[in-house]
Amino acid sequence: MAERITSVMVAEVAGVSQAAVSRVFTPGASVSKKTAEKVRRAANQLGYRPNSLARAMVSGKSRIIGLVVAYLDNYFYPDAVEKLSNAFQKRGYHVLVFMASNTADKIDSVMQEILDYQVDGIVLASVALSSEITKRCKENGVPVVLFNRSQDNPNISAVTSDNYKGGAEVANLLLKDGHEKIAYLAGWEGASTQRDREAGFVDALRKAGKSIVSRSVGNFRTEQTRDAALSLFNVAASKRPDAIFVANDHMALTTMDVIRFSLNLSIPNDVAIVGFDDVPPASWPAYNLTTVRQRANKMVECTVDIILEKIEQSDNGKSIQIKIPSPIVVRGTTRNLEGEI
Repeated sequence: MAERITSVMVAEVAGVSQAAVSRVFTPGASVSKKTAEKVRRAANQLGYRPNSLARAMVSGKSRIIGLVVAYLDNYFYPDAVEKLSNAFQKRGYHVLVFMASNTADKIDSVMQEILDYQVDGIVLASVALSSEITKRCKENGVPVVLFNRSQDNPNISAVTSDNYKGGAEVANLLLKDGHEKIAYLAGWEGASTQRDREAGFVDALRKAGKSIVSRSVGNFRTEQTRDAALSLFNVAASKRPDAIFVANDHMALTTMDVIRFSLNLSIPNDVAIVGFDDVPPASWPAYNLTTVRQRANKMVECTVDIILEKIEQSDNGKSIQIKIPSPIVVRGTTRNLEGEI
């Protein structure tokens, strides 16, 4: 068996103390450039690899963030996961990704598994949190931040777009374009994003003396969205929509395919479509979808800042809720001029 290379050996070859070696391999630790170069040169020469687990046992910090995601078929989340991982890495942390369904028992099971990994913090993307697990995280000193989801719990930090205002702006856009028969295609009704987008949309229509002509539910799932889109048109001609606000782009793209290829209707001449997220395919010429842009970079920046501040200051008390403004990007699926408003 090959001899295990230790930090003591690296220190001897580099001519520095063991503590200096430790500082070089500890993200954020203070060390001179000259010392770092000597230590890394010696480490490469000996084939030394720092033991992150051992360092975590000594420091009490694993420098690992648990990231829980409910589903990845929505383009928004793979991109967000990559951005979150890169942002945490730049700050000296690593991300463990866990998949969980939206059922409470599955989420609680995954959360317990994450806590067993001794993570320093947890980010929940598109996932809710039970009061029991919230309490357990707090007792363990593990801060939690919700990403693109909020809860009616003032003790949980959350970073979202301003979904209510975004929904309201969609209603105003469609009204400005002269639409009279406006429908709404909902996502999973347990999601705060779905709830807030619809609430803003419906309230803005009501203020204008209007209401939705029909509503269907796609649950953020492709097959269910196909059925939901068809159901909006499987009605009397007087009830068929001339515009549809779809709760996210993943469903909006599916809805567009149904309208064009199953119903042989023209977008936006027969029916206008607006989504929410501004995922990459939304700007592709084949779709050119008008949508509300979620500022993922800003959402990630705020999420990372909140959770690392709580970790590094050992502050798991006061919660922070941030709502980030989201502009509408007008493209070819609505009648207005194209551009950001």
